[in-house]
Amino acid sequence: MATFSESKANEQLNTEADKVRRDDVADLLGRQKAIEDKVKSSGKLRRFSTDIRLMFSMLRDYWQGNYRAVPWKSIAAIAGALIYVLNPLDLIPDLLVGIGFLDDAGVVAACLAFVESDLLRYAAWKERAEQNDTTTVHDYQ
Repeated sequence: MATFSESKANEQLNTEADKVRRDDVADLLGRQKAIEDKVKSSGKLRRFSTDIRLMFSMLRDYWQGNYRAVPWKSIAAIAGALIYVLNPLDLIPDLLVGIGFLDDAGVVAACLAFVESDLLRYAAWKERAEQNDTTTVHDYQ
């Protein structure tokens, strides 16, 4: 079996992001606990747990209209990566002990590289919003 490369992770992320529609974000938000449970149970994904919680927070604020200072492509990439993690029968089935989560970790890592600056801006906004009790930003509509 070939290894799951960075280029394959990027290709898979693009494929998943291209399939995401706005309604998929709402569905994904409803499945947050299932994804977080999967992340906790996997050694390969566990290191991404804080990033995944931040991704969900940004998705939720985007969906609720509180934060729009992010391009749709970044929202779609995050949603696509998280949907991919949820799918147990992806490129490397999660049932394969030891290697089943390699592709999931690769897709999440590729997503984080793609949306890093958007996540950093969001985290700064979130911190300021919590300090100032500000709840809405609309830059990219």
